Amino acid sequence: MSALEQAIAASFAAREPDRPALSPLRALGRRQLSGIEVFAQSVATTAPAASMVILPITMLSHETMLGGLLTIFAATIVVSLIAFCVSQFTRRFSSSGGLYSFVMKGAGSRGALTVGAAMLCKYCASGALTLYFGGQAVRTVLYEVGIPTGGVVGALAIHVVLALGILGCLVRGVRFAATAILVVELCSLMFITALLLLPTDKHVVVEPSGAPNGLLLVALGAMFALAGFESATFFGPEAKRPLVTVTRTVLLTPIICGALFTFSAWAVWSGRGGVLLGAYQHGTSTGIDAWLVIALNLGLSCSWLASAMASSNAASRLVYTMGIENVVPHRFARVHRTFRTPHVALCVVLGGLGVVSSAFVALSGSVVLEDARLLARAALIVGYAVVAIAAVVFLRRIGELTATVVLAGVLACTAGCAVLVNLLVTVGVEQNVTMVVMLGALALSGFCWRAYLYRRSPRALAAVGVFDSAESSDVLPGAASYGENARGTVALVKSPWTDAR
Repeated sequence: MSALEQAIAASFAAREPDRPALSPLRALGRRQLSGIEVFAQSVATTAPAASMVILPITMLSHETMLGGLLTIFAATIVVSLIAFCVSQFTRRFSSSGGLYSFVMKGAGSRGALTVGAAMLCKYCASGALTLYFGGQAVRTVLYEVGIPTGGVVGALAIHVVLALGILGCLVRGVRFAATAILVVELCSLMFITALLLLPTDKHVVVEPSGAPNGLLLVALGAMFALAGFESATFFGPEAKRPLVTVTRTVLLTPIICGALFTFSAWAVWSGRGGVLLGAYQHGTSTGIDAWLVIALNLGLSCSWLASAMASSNAASRLVYTMGIENVVPHRFARVHRTFRTPHVALCVVLGGLGVVSSAFVALSGSVVLEDARLLARAALIVGYAVVAIAAVVFLRRIGELTATVVLAGVLACTAGCAVLVNLLVTVGVEQNVTMVVMLGALALSGFCWRAYLYRRSPRALAAVGVFDSAESSDVLPGAASYGENARGTVALVKSPWTDAR
């Protein structure tokens, strides 16, 4: 008998367990997202259309044109190295916790909780900022078409309506949200790219900031703009071919978005961005047609709101995963019965983003907005640095470490730490002590969180690191052994009754 015939014969005599093996993440709906839909989530988080406008303005305001162009290119390389480190996990695991769950494999619970706090800070801050800027762009569109927005009260109402609209799309279903994100972002990208290609003799007037650390701020802006490539990892259990599609998305997103950002920087450096930046900075006061200003702000609002939607989506999956592990209250792990989305986590995340973005409106012109932006960028670098180290440690532990991964991890971690130290010294200590305190609290969050769980809920601490796993329906009868994992549920194991977390 051939091996196949033996397996078929054995399947008839196999004894299956009383309870089938089920993935702990099956409630979200396994194997439903295509590669394009996963890619849409990752690209939309970076808000490429909006970043293609913001980064050149940052270069102009800090008077670092050629240096800024080279800095954006270097940031693309660094983030691509981080993506390569992340791909070492996505080739092997799938989890709705994303980087938070991956780091558990290499840096333990302390590193995982630190990255979890950093990613929550990053995604919530990014979602609030993009929701705020998207609302401001919508106000500009309404103003240009002659509809009054009613001052601060009207702006707050606009942000509430936008937050409720995003919440409705996300609760409706992940596939619906991914399709909407993809269509919106593609239209915005095509419009922005067309404007950058238009030759013009208009001189771009941007008020210099006078900051002595212009290249540092350009580097931070570029890294933050490229951040979000990892948001695809939160949808691994929902992807049809998670180990393939998520890995491809993680590797390709920073390369594609980095190429777009480098192109926009080159276009402005070569004098081709006058119409675009003039319309964004000064509206119709420079003689630009009103329809062009309306179309630009409409495209930017779509890009920002798509980013807010994608950031909220990723943050909700992270909170959902923590709810399964009981790291946060278990109610956050509830899933909508019809749409199979983590509606409780989504409501909490969008509610928080709506409140924070409304606070930005009320405190417009203060330093709060810039503080939130700097904190989000610093948190991002902390998370990426830990992930790069965790990838090297994990591969060394399983005996699959290569020189390429070591080089990528060391370079990415060194570059990230250099930018972070420069930020702390030149901006934090000299200009903004509040940011230093907040960053210190973020760095200690993993240790404090772990100490709290160790005393109050040691079982939750032991359950950190929930991954998608094969179910009984995924294998032939008799082709696998079953055992009990750390959470007390039946799972497929290498040998019966071993720990299969």
